Amino acid sequence: MRLNFEMMTARDRYKILTSTVVPRPIAWVTTTSSVGQLNAAPFSFFNVMSKEPPLLAIGIQANDDGSMKDTGRNILETGEFVVNLVSQSLADAMNVTSAHLPPDVNELERADLESCPSIRVRPPRIRRSPVSLECRLHSKIEVSTNHLIVIGEILEAHIDDDAILDPARLYVDTSKLELIGRMEGRDRYVSTRDTFQIERPS
Repeated sequence: MRLNFEMMTARDRYKILTSTVVPRPIAWVTTTSSVGQLNAAPFSFFNVMSKEPPLLAIGIQANDDGSMKDTGRNILETGEFVVNLVSQSLADAMNVTSAHLPPDVNELERADLESCPSIRVRPPRIRRSPVSLECRLHSKIEVSTNHLIVIGEILEAHIDDDAILDPARLYVDTSKLELIGRMEGRDRYVSTRDTFQIERPS
């Protein structure tokens, strides 16, 4: 089946992309507004892009009514955010924070989650997240009205001590993080427990 993306609606492109580009890691982004209002929301158009400098990118689409999401507005206002990764034990709480809520509602409180202070940026981390990446806005791409791709420079990483195999060598037991990813549709996820290994050719 051939699909000409130039002839398709955005909704249909989204259906194809989210059904085929899988699994997608989840950026559970915490931000604060210019007046200090906390926001937390998950995004699956996300990945790391570079090691030097250490960069990650998040696609933040507009709301259904065309307005800018709180996350995007907060990042543009303050230039700071934290990407928290999602373990399987946090899946339900993450899902709670995906609801469309007014800017003055604290999603972490609704999900019964604690935050903790970051070191380099103002937005807090999610305490139970196994990995948190403190970021400063590096650059932005305005895809269309209120639709952004934000590129963040990672300033500080926090990893659950139980997942560190060798601190000196920076070896991480990734399986202990028990991270999840997004699959197709609005409500399908995958765990990262089922892995296999292929030796690279020399």
